[in-house]
Amino acid sequence: MRRSSLPLFIAGFLVGITVLAVKADPPKPGEKGNPDNVPYIGKRDPNGNPVRLARATGHVSNYSEDKVPKYTLPDPLVLANGERVTTPGAWTKKRRPEILKLYQTEIYGSIPENAPKVTWEVAETDPKARDGAAVLQRVVGRMGEKPDGPKMTLTVYTPAKTDRPVPVLLSISFGFPARKGPAKAAFDPIAEVLGRGWAYATVGYGEIQPDRADRWTEGVIGLTLKEGQMRPRPDEWGTISAWAWGVSRCIDFLESDTAIDAKRIAITGASRLGKTVLWAGSQDERVAAVFSIVPGEMGASLIRRDWGETLDDMAQNFPWQFAGNFQKWVGKWNDLPVDQHMLIALCAPRPVYVNGGLTDQWSDPKGEFLALAAAGPVYRLLGVRDLGVTELPELDKPVTTGSLAFHYHSSGHTAVPADWKAFLDFADRHHKATTK
Repeated sequence: MRRSSLPLFIAGFLVGITVLAVKADPPKPGEKGNPDNVPYIGKRDPNGNPVRLARATGHVSNYSEDKVPKYTLPDPLVLANGERVTTPGAWTKKRRPEILKLYQTEIYGSIPENAPKVTWEVAETDPKARDGAAVLQRVVGRMGEKPDGPKMTLTVYTPAKTDRPVPVLLSISFGFPARKGPAKAAFDPIAEVLGRGWAYATVGYGEIQPDRADRWTEGVIGLTLKEGQMRPRPDEWGTISAWAWGVSRCIDFLESDTAIDAKRIAITGASRLGKTVLWAGSQDERVAAVFSIVPGEMGASLIRRDWGETLDDMAQNFPWQFAGNFQKWVGKWNDLPVDQHMLIALCAPRPVYVNGGLTDQWSDPKGEFLALAAAGPVYRLLGVRDLGVTELPELDKPVTTGSLAFHYHSSGHTAVPADWKAFLDFADRHHKATTK
């Protein structure tokens, strides 16, 4: 080896040792979260709750109230410069755009300017669907200009007997086929919706963007990447933003359908799609109401509240669902300029209904309730009623008197029949109130 290269060699060797040392010494499990749950990592605790390890921080899932650290939520009505928002105009023109930008760049990712247009074409109609109860349209949306490019299919059921435009509940789903006829035993949410005089529309999320790691070159995101680019920029969309974009494109079609009342388009989704509809409703003000089913962490539950699934868990296990910048906040929850009460507040004054299940503590139902309550000041500022309660309600008793609604049911990670009935009542009541 030449003498002149020896210092560089030694420097590189020392850097390598440093990197190896960092990689070889991860945080000890239980340094954050609940150390009592270390024996249950990868399994369930004695109460049946899943226990997981976030390797980057050593965080272990917590389900004990006495181990939830104290936290302070950012004020949705205080601008980044410290100025307090006291009027609806200041919220609309200053604070709302400020919060929205933070979610776009740091959490879910912004939609790039070259996002494709969607061309819709009716591929199938059935005037006697569901034993004559509905008119079915199956509509194919082609993303971009290429005939062989990605497509999404929107299925729309409109009540057969109606003489005026009807409201619609648009569901972004996991793609399970809808029943072709009325249910015989199990509860049928489509029948419930149609029976209320609403239309029901559904689109499969996986057609918009695959829900997997390193599938950036497929789906709608793939259409926006430049040649040689393998993933979006750190401040651009993850899959939740892509799915929310797809919801808005479905709304484009529904607005063009004369059978639909375009001022009464509600949206729903469950779990990661519950997160999606909250984000879609936050951005797209054509959404009249949001029915977010068990949205959990990075949906409606508070990030700063250490219970069940955490930001660290999501960043580790589902990084593709978020912007690349999301990784900056691992272990730094209290430094975030937002928390999920502010996501809900972005929907104000429009109605938002969130549910949680007793046996789904991973999703932190109490944290969902607390976020709804903390969004209240924005709703009140805009002249509508908030959640109306500050204590976690009793099981199986929906709280729906305001423009924010919550149901803590005694089931799990799902919507129970009472949720569908309560949401439709809730949405109908608000429409009547706003059209007087």
